[in-house]
Amino acid sequence: MSLSPIRRGSEEHDDPVLSKAVKAGRRTYFFDVRATRSDDYFLTITESRKMTDARGEVTFDRHKIFLYKEDFDKFVSELAETIAFIRSRTPAAAENEK
Repeated sequence: MSLSPIRRGSEEHDDPVLSKAVKAGRRTYFFDVRATRSDDYFLTITESRKMTDARGEVTFDRHKIFLYKEDFDKFVSELAETIAFIRSRTPAAAENEK
């Protein structure tokens, strides 16, 4: 079964080559590897948050970033440094992750 490409505005992306989901309470994080038309890869990171309105209807608030391979090293380095900073200031949080 073939699914149609995802279309958002002028963007068009085929189905993910690889997809991982991390559930974290009311949030789910999706890590999707996608291919460009020239068979180059990039990563989309999506945060999806479950929301319930006053009428009890459920919706999902989504935020997405696109990360291209030329930025991977800088992104990972800064993310690791930021996480290390937070863990050093809140040791209890680091213990809960073990």
